[in-house]
Amino acid sequence: MNAPARFTDALPATVFDGPARTRFAAHYPETPHILTHSLTSHPLLEIEALAALAERLPLASVEYNRGDLPIGVDGKPGSNGMTIAETIRRVAEAESWAVLKNIEQVPAYEALLMSLLEEIRPEIEAATGAMLTPQGFIFVSSPNSVTPYHFDPEHNILLQIRGSKVMTQFPAGDTRFVPDEAHETYHSGGPRELMWDDAMLPHGTEFALAPGEALFVPVMAPHFVRNGPAPSVSLSITWRSEWSYRESDARIFNAILRERGFRPSAPGRWPQQNYAKAYAFRALRKLGLTGS
Repeated sequence: MNAPARFTDALPATVFDGPARTRFAAHYPETPHILTHSLTSHPLLEIEALAALAERLPLASVEYNRGDLPIGVDGKPGSNGMTIAETIRRVAEAESWAVLKNIEQVPAYEALLMSLLEEIRPEIEAATGAMLTPQGFIFVSSPNSVTPYHFDPEHNILLQIRGSKVMTQFPAGDTRFVPDEAHETYHSGGPRELMWDDAMLPHGTEFALAPGEALFVPVMAPHFVRNGPAPSVSLSITWRSEWSYRESDARIFNAILRERGFRPSAPGRWPQQNYAKAYAFRALRKLGLTGS
């Protein structure tokens, strides 16, 4: 669907310029890196517009929590006692962070998301094939708030729009930072929050983001985020690939094997494709034998 003209007209002619796309192509899909972008303001990304978006999205598509959190939490963090719209409108003093999920459910935001992804579609599809399941997420964070240690299943570019933050990222697929069982639990329907150990901190890489900068986050790369001294707005544009889906399905198949007393080997990372376990799981699912 097309967004109203006033929203599409607000976009720069090119958000990712030639050097940014070249840098992205050289590092995608497995190496985190900083890119530049020109989307530092947009009517859809103003605080009042985001509060209105939060009220339009279904409850399952919003998450908001206190921001005065440790790096590691056991399960979902507690509520801040406000509504999602109040949290966003009062972000400067709310001591919270909020995420609006699957913004593509609203046509204007779908158009914004797709316009950004179309700019880099050639680089994506040259490496990992068809760009699948495009999704967008917007993060609104209070000064100095913390998003605890977790991972995500998508290929992800996080664009910093307003304020600053530092993401500390750890290598994807390294069991020193995420055991295989945690992957299996997540892909079988469990939480994405991870157990934290301060001994891991020296092994992380800090990526500082200011407006006009973006960070590529590989699939399942564990990370946590500390917000800067001012309110922050970030836009995450994500997609999946058949490769990423095969890794996910292989993880679920491993969970099934582990439940039956086996000790399965971990799926391979890119460019390994994990065909056997992924297709074995898909066959079980088609036969209704997986419980999912």
